Amino acid sequence: MIKEKPSGKNQQAGKNEKIRGKTLGPVGNLDEYVASDWWGRIFNSLYLKTDADVVDDIRITRMEIDHICRLLSLSPDQKILDLCCGQGRHTLELARRGFRNVEGLDRSHYLIQKAKDRAKAEGLKVRFREGDARKISYPPDTFDAVLILGNSFGYFESLMDDLEVLKAVLKVLKPWGKLLIDIADGNYLRDNFQARSWEWLGNKMFVCRERSLSLDGERLVSREVITHVEKGVIADQFYSERLYSRESLARLLTSAGFSEVAFPVEFNTDSQRAQDLGMMERRILTTAFVRKEWTPVKSKAKKGEKHVAVVLGDPNKPDPLKPQSLFDDDDFYTIDRMKAALKEQKGYRFTYLSNHDTLLQNLAQLVGKVDYVFNLCDEGLRNSPQKELHLPALLEALGIPYTGSGPQCLAFCYDKSLVRGVAKEIGIPVPSAFFIKPEDSTFELPFAFPVLVKPNFGDSSFGITARSFARNPEELIDAVLEIRQKLGYEKPILVEEFLPGKDLSVGILGTPPTSYTVLPVIEEDYSALPPELPKICGYEAKWCPDSPYWNIKSKPAELSDETEKALVTWCLQLAERLECRDYTRFDWRLDAEGNPRLLEVNPNPGWCWDGHLAKMAAHAGLGYPELLGAILKAAEDRLGLDNGDSSKKAREEPEKQPSDTQAVCERA
Repeated sequence: MIKEKPSGKNQQAGKNEKIRGKTLGPVGNLDEYVASDWWGRIFNSLYLKTDADVVDDIRITRMEIDHICRLLSLSPDQKILDLCCGQGRHTLELARRGFRNVEGLDRSHYLIQKAKDRAKAEGLKVRFREGDARKISYPPDTFDAVLILGNSFGYFESLMDDLEVLKAVLKVLKPWGKLLIDIADGNYLRDNFQARSWEWLGNKMFVCRERSLSLDGERLVSREVITHVEKGVIADQFYSERLYSRESLARLLTSAGFSEVAFPVEFNTDSQRAQDLGMMERRILTTAFVRKEWTPVKSKAKKGEKHVAVVLGDPNKPDPLKPQSLFDDDDFYTIDRMKAALKEQKGYRFTYLSNHDTLLQNLAQLVGKVDYVFNLCDEGLRNSPQKELHLPALLEALGIPYTGSGPQCLAFCYDKSLVRGVAKEIGIPVPSAFFIKPEDSTFELPFAFPVLVKPNFGDSSFGITARSFARNPEELIDAVLEIRQKLGYEKPILVEEFLPGKDLSVGILGTPPTSYTVLPVIEEDYSALPPELPKICGYEAKWCPDSPYWNIKSKPAELSDETEKALVTWCLQLAERLECRDYTRFDWRLDAEGNPRLLEVNPNPGWCWDGHLAKMAAHAGLGYPELLGAILKAAEDRLGLDNGDSSKKAREEPEKQPSDTQAVCERA
């Protein structure tokens, strides 16, 4: 019994087409009567009658959508394709739940019309299209997720056609897009299919079924004889479906280019008719992800369009701040999320540069051909954190405008002790602290325990772990020794009094004192942290998913008006004094009496989709694309690019791409 249908291309009907009004009687080999394009004609009004116990049961549909949303972590703003959607039961249910960008595609004209009629009747704005699953008529990188549900995969005669479907899906998925396939458990059906059955479809119609395995054992061949008690035989139809095991489906998905194939759920269909469930008796949900680059978009520059070069860290070089000193899947996912967000910016073309071996030549080739550089290389030149300031210095030497703070600001803020001195100079409170020079072998603590031991130079919380928290002299010595062993004995160390109050962050978009926006203040929520661990947001919280610190969340800060006003005032003073530009994050902590103390100033802070700046922006009602757009706008306002000062040459000359093989030109 079929419970859904695929999309496919109609072929010329042959002798094996569905027989209406008569039956062939007994046949020796079911396989001989299956047309190669049976799926092009079988999905009609009879299909909705024979399979209504599953495909028209809203209770089953809701249960399936519950599973899908949970497994794929779908959100209403994501773009979703329900491939082989039939009469649109899953598409419509997603729309009912507030999903705004879900579409359905199917080969059956009858079922697509049925889906459109149901959407119109319910007032749901859902798009349904007819089409071939092997040639999905959408541009590359369109969807966040593709669903192939209701056992709608494996209907083609050739295995290569199934592979073609998966490759078409991979093409229209965005990088890190998700695929979910709901498919029959092939191994189970090989051993447990019903060779013969019959089932009443209401009071006046019944269906008789025969089944057998194909000669190669790879497909289950079925026959349905549908009879009306008054009209006689209505249809005698044959079809065949490929039986996939977990292993064979995983191989096919991997061959198509998918990654992380998993089988998280197996379930039995709960039909109220409780008769012959056929291919739907036992099913498995299969998930997979797409790892790919964004598809390059080749187009001519449009009048008034800004050309922006985005400079990133080099994924082919070691990065000492990362746990394995390498870019991992999380890093590539973060980069792809950033590119997806920039694609949504209207009126821009983006060129991405990440090969640091050729970066100088690439930038030199872009002089006069880009409006400015979006400097997202917080890893530093050649992924050296000490050389983060080299990128803006290089851009200034080339005369290319850029986003973010300049080299002097980055140099100042890289030195925590120096920032403390600047803050104290202008009357901004800081924790008590003392400085350990590389040559110091002994030192005295001028204030009480507990303390926090941290490298004086650096960012990304590198070197700050739970063991940096010291309650006594022995733990202090151990913490100092660990940092020296990790970073080198020539590096200075800062020891601060540990402040037990709220852990706060303030974000500013823009460049004080002229034009800026203060984002909502956030605080770290340590409620999920085991009580024996120190309440710090260090390296483990940012880089170690297996650590208890990974469970730390951020939430809007609950502060008195007086405290919040003081924080904002001090942040603006620091931003102006240190010449922070476009986007900056300030980290604070309250002491036992609730008084704020400055910890760090972070110019060009983390720009990732799940970082602190993005969390602050979300509380201000800004999505990730809007946050990146706000940073671009802040830089353009500062540089005067919106006032006609940007390079006309960059807009009038034809673009010459740099030789960097990793540079990808994309137009938002």
